[in-house]
Amino acid sequence: MFEINHQYRGKEATTNVLSFAMDDGDSSFVSPLLGDVIISCDTAAREAEERGVTLLQRYSQLLVHGILHLAGYDHELGEDAEAVMAEKSRELLRLIEPDAALDYF
Repeated sequence: MFEINHQYRGKEATTNVLSFAMDDGDSSFVSPLLGDVIISCDTAAREAEERGVTLLQRYSQLLVHGILHLAGYDHELGEDAEAVMAEKSRELLRLIEPDAALDYF
């Protein structure tokens, strides 16, 4: 994950999830596919243990997070954007896992 993050984002760090859009926004091509979400299994396992959630719950949290990035949400744009993305994450997690831990944001 470190290598992928470095190669595509220029970041000298590992991360728990990365999203890669199918369309960079510059084409008129319309696809039902948003893109790819890559989850670091090792990081997800460590974070699940740290947060006291199951590994499957952590995978769900990270998958929703990655999909929201593909849909245009970006928590790195500031506190307001972070709050909007966190609330949307909670909303989606409630739909797919009503008993999921929602306090990881």
